[in-house]
Amino acid sequence: MTSLLHLDLSGNIFNSSIPNWLYSFSCLEFLDLSGNIFNSSIPNWLYSFSCLEFLNLNSNNLQGTISSYIRNLTSAIKIDLSINELRGKIPRSLGNLCNLREIMLEYNKWSQDISEILESLSGCASNGLEILDLSKAQLFGHLTSERIGQFKNLVELSLRGTSISGPIPESIGNLSSLKFLDLAKNQLNGTLPHSFGQLSKLESLNIDFNMLEGVVFELHFVNLTRLTKLLASQNQLTLEVSHNWIPPFQLQMLVLRSWNLGPKFPSWLCLQKHLRYLDISNTNISDAIPPLFWNLSCHFYYLNLSQNMMYGEIPNIPMIFSFDSMIDMSSNCFKGPLPCISSNVSILDLSNNLLSGSISHFLCYKMNVPKQMQYLDLGKNLLFGEIPNYWTMWQSLTALNLGNNNFTSSIPASIGSLIDLRYLHLYNNTFFGKLLSSLINCKELVTIDIGENEFVGSIPLWIGLRLSNLMILSLCSNNFHGCIPKEVCALTSLQILDLSHNKLAGGIPRCVKNFSAMATNNNSHDAHISYGFSMGMVENEQLGSAVLVIKGQIVEYGTILRLVKSIDLSRNNFSGEIPKEVTSLQGLQSLNLSFNTFIGRIPEGIGVMGLLESMDFFGNQLSGEISPGMSNLTFLSRLNLSNNKLIGKIPLSTQLQSLDASSFVGNKLCRPPLTDKCNLNDVNPHVENKGSKDTSGLKVDWFYVSMALGFVVGFWVLWGPLLLNKQWRILYFQFLDRMEYKLR
Repeated sequence: MTSLLHLDLSGNIFNSSIPNWLYSFSCLEFLDLSGNIFNSSIPNWLYSFSCLEFLNLNSNNLQGTISSYIRNLTSAIKIDLSINELRGKIPRSLGNLCNLREIMLEYNKWSQDISEILESLSGCASNGLEILDLSKAQLFGHLTSERIGQFKNLVELSLRGTSISGPIPESIGNLSSLKFLDLAKNQLNGTLPHSFGQLSKLESLNIDFNMLEGVVFELHFVNLTRLTKLLASQNQLTLEVSHNWIPPFQLQMLVLRSWNLGPKFPSWLCLQKHLRYLDISNTNISDAIPPLFWNLSCHFYYLNLSQNMMYGEIPNIPMIFSFDSMIDMSSNCFKGPLPCISSNVSILDLSNNLLSGSISHFLCYKMNVPKQMQYLDLGKNLLFGEIPNYWTMWQSLTALNLGNNNFTSSIPASIGSLIDLRYLHLYNNTFFGKLLSSLINCKELVTIDIGENEFVGSIPLWIGLRLSNLMILSLCSNNFHGCIPKEVCALTSLQILDLSHNKLAGGIPRCVKNFSAMATNNNSHDAHISYGFSMGMVENEQLGSAVLVIKGQIVEYGTILRLVKSIDLSRNNFSGEIPKEVTSLQGLQSLNLSFNTFIGRIPEGIGVMGLLESMDFFGNQLSGEISPGMSNLTFLSRLNLSNNKLIGKIPLSTQLQSLDASSFVGNKLCRPPLTDKCNLNDVNPHVENKGSKDTSGLKVDWFYVSMALGFVVGFWVLWGPLLLNKQWRILYFQFLDRMEYKLR
């Protein structure tokens, strides 16, 4: 068995340490131990395999450092130690492996200066090294011209996400064999070196998410004839080329998000016949799109033109060759009717434009062909009319946003056939009628946002009984009536409940304590609210959004929506006491019960709701003293208890005394921030007799009792003898007559 040359034990779930019995195979030329669970260091005997040409230890949990004995792997051509927990410094002896062609050290914890690593590899290894991958390796330092320029045979260099900084050296142009260069997600600054134009073999360049600035000219691309992928988003670069520039390359993927390309639309894009992935979002383009560009649209599987000021009409896009294509033209100035879109498009975002007219022709286009659309966002446009009942061919929809338009319609019954629907946004239209029971079939719903409409009726019981995944329920500013059904308390995942501005009545059900997502400090990391696309560069595109009143301001939450926990029952006809069960919702950040007729005391345990940032009880009939526990609400930045019947002292705390006095006016309260000082008449001490139970609910104020008793005793001490003794009365009045005579 010692003559075995090839051994593949990848993915066998070995654990603990690399087994010592492998030592007997000292003549191995190929050893693959990737995908196991080794959690020890690399044994020294492994470095003695002088015949080993291929060593793969990636995707384990190897600890410790690389020994200098690695110099004994003199036959090594490829070494893969990626995705482990290795740390320390990469030994200089690694650079003495003259046969080494590929070294993968990514996803480890080297904590080493990049220039020091390049120096370690600068021995004879630098002459033949073709692939060097140090991505996500926790490095630091600068790339220097002296070090990077010596790897003339490098074909692939990846330093992605290593935290290196400084400028890209001009000597990068000396890497004449380079085909793939990835410097993304670092802190590289300065301008793009002109020497990039010398990399005639370069096929893929990624400098995304750095701090590069300055102007990029035609000279930077002069010899890049083989370039097919250019990813350079999230820098502060400006492209300045002539209007008739003909690029030397034919790109397949181009990402220039947040560059300055405008104000004119870059006409050279119309010459990129093989372009399939294009992102020029937020690039300051204020222009109409040339017709030649739309002719390329059938080739795209990803097109992002969002966050510009492009105008004109969007033509029909009936043909898209790729399935699961994505089109994002949101936040522009496009106008006119909705375009007819290919059935192959899975994600379409036309929100925040000036599109107008009916939606009927859009929905009914090729109405017998099933649509692949998963996400449809037409929000914030000028669309109007009725919503046709033609949704049965849109079975793949998981998110639908028709909010902030001018639709006047009931909810079509066929929307209930969208059994995979998770997000339903109809906010700010004129939808009317009752919530159809057909929505009961949409059991995957996570968000129902139908605020600012004309819906009527009571809150349906099936919302609580069948929609167990619901996290956002916004029915605000409608005409719902009746009480909050107890069935709603079954929504244990609920994080946002907004029933404000309706005609609801009754009390708050005590079962609100079952809102377990609001009772904890844990935030949801489920994909329910953020929706990730597995489409190349697109990650964590946001589908969930909601308009909430937080801290007295209207806020539209998007990216951080999953962090928000809020209840808003304001401007209804709710009554009764605030149940103590509300205080069990200790993850709640905003609680608004204003403009109702709640009575009784503020719950004593409200001080345990330590994450509250906003609390609004304005305009109720709450009475009694403010609970001293409220001084524990250290995150509270907005409080409104005004216009109630509260009495006594405002509890002392830095947070409460820093609030505006308007938070407490319209009560009988004293102590800062109010200017009213507390005196004896303001004091209402609690006297509690522990030996008996006060069944009347009244408290004895001994100050007033003693004052009345003193008055009665004083009266009878003075006037009692005069009333009972006639001789004393005569003497008393004679005394008064003499005093009157003297005064005259």
